[in-house]
Amino acid sequence: MTTTPRLPFAPLMLLATVFVGGASVHAAEPASPDLGDWTLAPSEDGDGCFLTRIYPRPGDTTLLLGLDRDGSNHLTVLNANWSIKPKARLSLDFRLSSGGYPKHFAVGLATDGKRGFVTSFEKAFPTYLAKSQRLDIARGDVPVERLALDGSGAAIAALRDCVAAQRATPAKSLKRDAATDGIPLDPFARHAGRKR
Repeated sequence: MTTTPRLPFAPLMLLATVFVGGASVHAAEPASPDLGDWTLAPSEDGDGCFLTRIYPRPGDTTLLLGLDRDGSNHLTVLNANWSIKPKARLSLDFRLSSGGYPKHFAVGLATDGKRGFVTSFEKAFPTYLAKSQRLDIARGDVPVERLALDGSGAAIAALRDCVAAQRATPAKSLKRDAATDGIPLDPFARHAGRKR
C-alpha cells in the first residue's frame, strides 16, 4: 500500500477549490443516523459524493473524503488552529491500521475559517480506510492528527452507493446554460466543451 506521490500541484489546487468549496455547504448538516458521526452528501457538480466527519477537539478537525464517478478520491483535513499556508506543498506521512503512505504529497488550503490540506490516493484507498480503525497523520516527527475511523466501513459503503447513484444520473447538460451564440455561461466549468 506504500506509494510514491506523483500528483501534479495544479490539479490538487483545483480539487481543493472545487471540492472543499462545495463541501463547506454540507458540512453543517446533521449526521445521518445510520452513519453515526459521518455525514454523506452528493457533490454540487454532480460528479461524485463525499463524507464529512468533524472531530470535537481544539480547532474542530474536519475530515472530508470525496469519491468521484471515475473512482478518483480526495482527502481533505482541516483545523481552525493550523497555520498551513494555502498552496503550500507538503510532505506528510499517513498511517492506517494495515499500512501507510510515507512522505505523501499534499497541498495547503484555507476555507471557512480553517486551514488544512488536500491530497489524493490510488483508487483502493477508500477500501483501506474502511477497514482501518484510525488514520494517523504526521509531518516527519511532528504528529498532525490521530483520527478514529469508527463507523467508516458503513460510511464508505454509503459513499460508494451515492456515487453509483450519481453514475446512473446523466451529467448536467450544458445546453440549458449556453446562450444562443453557443457560449456557455461558465466556459471554465468542469464539463464545458467546445460546441462545433
